[in-house]
Amino acid sequence: MYQNKVTLIGFLGSNAEVRNNGSFTTLSLATKSSHKKNGEYISHTEWHRCVVFGKLSEFAKTLSKGAHIQVEGELRSREYDSKKTDTKQRVWEIRVASILKLDRAEKAGPEDQEHEDAPQEEVAA
Repeated sequence: MYQNKVTLIGFLGSNAEVRNNGSFTTLSLATKSSHKKNGEYISHTEWHRCVVFGKLSEFAKTLSKGAHIQVEGELRSREYDSKKTDTKQRVWEIRVASILKLDRAEKAGPEDQEHEDAPQEEVAA
């Protein structure tokens, strides 16, 4: 049995970017971790390139910088010829199968404040 499944929770570092005449959308997702070294906390931010295809791409393109999301998918690598360095480069990406938007709903007005915690929106391919 084989399994290639990745789950990431983080914040978008930029607005979703529609690529190749709308055939896919890319997301730049930041995750953060920290550890203690010599009594001080050292934090590290890791950036993940997420690629979204199909109908899910339509939802992904509505996401903007700062959105708190969870993505699930598979880890993929691909090679391309770099025009800058004239060499082959390998890039690792998450091919997204589902997106869960974790942002809280914005308050519309005083009459809506009792419904402050709106259900989370999940979209799957």
